[in-house]
Amino acid sequence: MRPTALGWIDHDSSSAPERDRAQVSILAGRLGYRIVWPDERSVLSVADQARNAEVDVVILPAPDHLGPLELNRVMDIADVETVLPRLSFARWNATAHEQ
Repeated sequence: MRPTALGWIDHDSSSAPERDRAQVSILAGRLGYRIVWPDERSVLSVADQARNAEVDVVILPAPDHLGPLELNRVMDIADVETVLPRLSFARWNATAHEQ
């Protein structure tokens, strides 16, 4: 079974959401992830949607598609990858938070 990725686009940050969606999908494929997209009508945070979808990674077009607090919450649940610039953020180590 392939690992899964949540594709996330902040439509307030995106000037071309269709292009961003395509780039996120391409990166997911290159990294070996099956991509799922959130329900656009959901009022849940990105972290809650990632948790509910049980994904391994959240893929964003760019770092500005998540604020710092939400990025912190997501990293408790999943890794984060960005398309441009190409960045990888490993999820927080669960034992590090317990200390």
